[in-house]
Amino acid sequence: MKTIVLLMAILCPFGADLMAQKKKKTEVMEIEKKPLVENKIDSASYAFGLSLAKDLKGRGLKKLNAQAVAKAIEDVFNDSTLLMQESEMMESIRTVLTEAADELKKKQMAAGVQFLEENAKREGVHTTASGLQYEVVRQGTGPKPSSESDEVTVHYKGTLIGGKVFDSSYDRNETISFQLNRVIKGWTEGVQLMPVGSHYRFFIPYDLAYGERGAGNDIPPYSALIFDVELFKINGQ
Repeated sequence: MKTIVLLMAILCPFGADLMAQKKKKTEVMEIEKKPLVENKIDSASYAFGLSLAKDLKGRGLKKLNAQAVAKAIEDVFNDSTLLMQESEMMESIRTVLTEAADELKKKQMAAGVQFLEENAKREGVHTTASGLQYEVVRQGTGPKPSSESDEVTVHYKGTLIGGKVFDSSYDRNETISFQLNRVIKGWTEGVQLMPVGSHYRFFIPYDLAYGERGAGNDIPPYSALIFDVELFKINGQ
């Protein structure tokens, strides 16, 4: 009997500790489950954070000090003494964004060059003097556009070299019409190679696409692109 009492006396403190730890863990889990966006200010605050982070990530920035970001926001909204002058702020931002842009440029250009070099070796891929590459998926028998001012009607799908689709008229189930002098250089040149009724696949270097700026959030700067294009008609003919 004394042995049992002694054993219980020894185990009780450990049991109490385990119960306390379990309770604490449960409380933490309950806090983590609490919604972050409970009201419109919470929602807007999170949305501002998302917008800022996506924009900066799209510019090539790989990380931020979230605590420093939060500190800056609190200082401004609380009218506290700021840790940086306006000139220091602008110089700091300019420095990291320039470095990020340079790194992104090198990475995107290298990826595009490597892809196009390998792609040019594939059977059926043709390369023009400008560096545009194309592959005939289906050869039509109609006339070719003869001028950059010609307006054409096409279906198309655009992808990054990694395979991500960034735009598609097929998905919208609606063809598009445009003048050849109002699109990227790769299209202006490439579509003039196509007889009506053709389906070509274009592999476009960044300088014949959206260049050093890219386009929106979906096409990074210096991106080589792939377009599938079906030419249905030359409008007005």
